[in-house]
Amino acid sequence: MIRPLPAFARSAQRIILALTLASACLNVAARPLLTIGHSSEPSSMDPLFSRTGNNQAAAENIFERLVSTDENLQIQPGLAQSWEVISPTLWEIRLRPDVRFHDGSPLSADDVVFSLERASRVPNSPAPFSGAVRSIESLQVVDPLTLRVHTRKPTPDLMEQIGLVYILSRQAADGKTSQDFNSGLATIGTGPYKYQRWQPGDSLELRRNDDYWGRHGDFERVTIRYIANDAARIAALLSGSVDLIDSVAPTDVKEMKKYPNVSLYHSESARLIYLALDSARSHSPFVTDAQGRPMDRNPLQDPRVRRAISKMIMREPITTRLLNGAGVPAGQMVPKGLGGYSDALPPPAYDPAGARQLLQDAGYPEGFGLTIHSSNDRFASDSDLAQALAQMMARGGLRINGVVTQPYNVYASASSKQLYSAFIFSYGNTTSDAANGLTNVLATYNKAAGTGAFNRSRYSNPEVDALLAQAAVAFDPAKRNDLLRQANEAAFRDVGIVPLYFPVVFWAARNGVAIKPNKLERTSLVYIRETQ
Repeated sequence: MIRPLPAFARSAQRIILALTLASACLNVAARPLLTIGHSSEPSSMDPLFSRTGNNQAAAENIFERLVSTDENLQIQPGLAQSWEVISPTLWEIRLRPDVRFHDGSPLSADDVVFSLERASRVPNSPAPFSGAVRSIESLQVVDPLTLRVHTRKPTPDLMEQIGLVYILSRQAADGKTSQDFNSGLATIGTGPYKYQRWQPGDSLELRRNDDYWGRHGDFERVTIRYIANDAARIAALLSGSVDLIDSVAPTDVKEMKKYPNVSLYHSESARLIYLALDSARSHSPFVTDAQGRPMDRNPLQDPRVRRAISKMIMREPITTRLLNGAGVPAGQMVPKGLGGYSDALPPPAYDPAGARQLLQDAGYPEGFGLTIHSSNDRFASDSDLAQALAQMMARGGLRINGVVTQPYNVYASASSKQLYSAFIFSYGNTTSDAANGLTNVLATYNKAAGTGAFNRSRYSNPEVDALLAQAAVAFDPAKRNDLLRQANEAAFRDVGIVPLYFPVVFWAARNGVAIKPNKLERTSLVYIRETQ
């Protein structure tokens, strides 16, 4: 019998105080000010500082990209009105006319060139945009609204790649640092809202861009409050101090449904939640022997050990009990329906006997010691997930030396410096196939080539790299899909990372405010409307 995990018993306690104190305060009149309670704050206002979701959630209200992504992860025209493949290594992009930055200056092809060049040059980025521009050989301004992109090799998904880059004003941002964006000096985009003020650790204030080229926002002013604690976010919504919250914990959904003046929204996500294991170094900082002593080798380098850890994990109970059904067990990079998905990679089965045999075969019959690291504010129940994995791995024969959870800004920075041995992370698949995720998470880290930008464990597999390189130049959709499927299979047969699940994400809003659920898990203002 599987014992309940600690998080289950704590679920009601986490929100009972919020429900008690705030239940009488739900009727909130419509107003020109929208206040959002967001679970995770950005580390910078520089939109090209980090590709992590918390930074993008702030940036996309102020800045825009050449393309946007619809609810099915298909690209649509954004600042780029159209594009044409002139030859396999030459693309021509035409911009929308009459788009202006927040300072009144017109958008031009030169601004796009500046932004694409800057994407790989931001100092100290924990999650750089270099992978998005890795294929570019050179950029050419044809006229104020037209540019040409010369690529190093055929790049069929070029628009998806460079479409990840936010477009800046050269006039406002040239020579400016990330700190200049944080202060607002350089925070000038073309988006539906303008930067007003950022108070790190507290809030971001925005004002509607009434000269926006697209559909205007419904709210004159917006305040995004950063509230990491789940119960505190719920209390803020129920008391009326915020109008909408993100990252509603699945264990809180049932209680929230009792309130008629609160609406819940949900979406299946393309984000993979996974456990990364330090497979690159001969010595890993948080690995010990079974007695807690330092080891002369790193067992995580052995694929049998990584496979054993995967077999220790009960994915079904995680999704059905820890997440109250708000998750789909995962065995690969992308969910079914995206390119590169493989029917040969079902979620790994729970197999404790098989795990112990693999440990014995690898030379660790008594197991070894491990510390698990996790964020505590990045996605719903992330710290509870860390505790659950620790219990499962302890039952599987490992010594768990500790579970350490941290605010995401601290955690993401430390993990990018390879400070951990076993750590929970996620990657949001933002394109229609597995290429983006595989290239960023499982391709060999190569800063110059722009691969492995999110490969924090420094996993490396030449077979995966070769298949991804072939897929990257394949214009034929069927051939590309087959190569991505093979790369997906090669990476996960080798347990480059340990896949856990694809989450179902929840938002809650007072009546009168609605959000369009989306696979990207975005709480951006383009998805939020006043309904009465």
